[in-house]
Amino acid sequence: MENTSIMKDRDIHSVIRILRRQAPSWQTPIVTLMAETYRSPFRVLISCILSLRTQDSTTAKASHRLFALADTPEAMLKLSAKKIEKLIYPVGFYKTKAKAIRHICRTLLEEYDGKVPDEIDELLKLNGVGRKTANLVVTLGYNKPGICVDTHVHRISNRWGYVKTKTPEQTEIALRAKLPKPYWIEYNDLLVSFGQHLCRPISPLCSQCPVKRFCSQINVTVRR
Repeated sequence: MENTSIMKDRDIHSVIRILRRQAPSWQTPIVTLMAETYRSPFRVLISCILSLRTQDSTTAKASHRLFALADTPEAMLKLSAKKIEKLIYPVGFYKTKAKAIRHICRTLLEEYDGKVPDEIDELLKLNGVGRKTANLVVTLGYNKPGICVDTHVHRISNRWGYVKTKTPEQTEIALRAKLPKPYWIEYNDLLVSFGQHLCRPISPLCSQCPVKRFCSQINVTVRR
């Protein structure tokens, strides 16, 4: 039976502390690993593009193959679309992504002196860049405040009862209004790892959940 209680605003502090303790035992999302390893906004941006509709393990291998040959906009444009396709295969929509990557690199060189913008509104002007990618570049690439909302963040925030929204865009707006700013950058990483390992879309592992007592389990009909 669904729990009808709603997570209280103050509970988020306890939830974040608990997830921080658990996170080292979970696999770190590939885009975060890229950011931590290379400290390059360009690599964060391109690996974000590759990660869309693609498993992390596939994204990791494709990113390493691509960046081994080109890790700047200038170097990337020296590769043909066909060459990029070959390097990033089998990421989802690899042909479309190869074209988008070249278009992005051309725009960066022509309009931004080869530098990746550090503002969300400017990033959204780039071909194929949505709010999720823009927020990741700002937070992981530049360590600036932002809230990246993917399917995990949207689902779990609503499942907890912390927000009540219909779309990821609405969730980002709601979180910007109520999530304490010190948690903004890490919120995505924590919830993505949590969502991949325990709080899964279907039949979440509630019996193993370290934050179960705070969760309203909204729309959870089957659990383990």
